[in-house]
Amino acid sequence: MDRFDRYWIGIVIGLILPAAFALIYIDVMNLWYTLEALQYHAGSVFSKLLMVSVFPDLALVFVFYTTDTWRLAKGVLAGALPYLLASLIVSM
Repeated sequence: MDRFDRYWIGIVIGLILPAAFALIYIDVMNLWYTLEALQYHAGSVFSKLLMVSVFPDLALVFVFYTTDTWRLAKGVLAGALPYLLASLIVSM
């Protein structure tokens, strides 16, 4: 597992996983119509969607910390930060 313990791999995972999770979440929960209907209030819906999409990253950080892959966990956490900051900016 040491060969995968790289900071940049964690950043790539941290950036891709929330976007993929958000698309799957929207498709499974059938929120496409809801997002189109709430165009004027989409800021609050979008910020909540961004917050929900970060949960898989946080779960991965926990798993990587328990398996002692510290650089990979720090990279995933760094990849999740843009989503968290975007959700804070959109909600304001």
